[in-house]
Amino acid sequence: MSRVDAEQVTMLREVLSTTGWLERTGELGRALRAGARTPGGLLLVGTPADEPWHMAAHLDDESRLAGLPGLSPTLVRWSPPPDAPAHLRIGLDRLEGARRGETLLVVAEDDAPDPLLERVDDARRTGAVILALEGGDRELRGLAHEALTVPPGDPLVTFDGAQHLVSAAAGQEPFTPRRRERGLRGRLARLLETVSGPVVD
Repeated sequence: MSRVDAEQVTMLREVLSTTGWLERTGELGRALRAGARTPGGLLLVGTPADEPWHMAAHLDDESRLAGLPGLSPTLVRWSPPPDAPAHLRIGLDRLEGARRGETLLVVAEDDAPDPLLERVDDARRTGAVILALEGGDRELRGLAHEALTVPPGDPLVTFDGAQHLVSAAAGQEPFTPRRRERGLRGRLARLLETVSGPVVD
């Protein structure tokens, strides 16, 4: 992720810290990270009018920065040009080969067309995990195991902003709270932390 994008995400997180958006985008990001087990196993598709290039670039950056090769998506395109590089020539027939252990992320600000919904349904039936970032498409949301709806005209988050937040969340290590010590020693440690601040490892 470039410095500008990282700063924008940081500012966006600060603005949204009390709105619930960070939690919702974080849930989809964690589901994305959990499903990114094998390189090439994360399939990313959009609508014919809007292929998710932006999301693909962000996930690729997060994959590299987090050391998670499975988070680098395979961009599935509606009409790939035959002379495009191999990684940009992957067409919708790839969705027909989706299987258990793979994840399909559908990014669709507008309603997904019927041919896409049919392929998503088929991928779900063969065991692929379906995730969706959508703008209010009930049918797509109904097919997804996890979905995040970004309503059009939301005053706080744009569809583009949600893509930034989801991809950033996918690249983050999951938070695991420290085990609390019991007894007098634990109470003293918590008291000291409250008085002097947390211990920095």
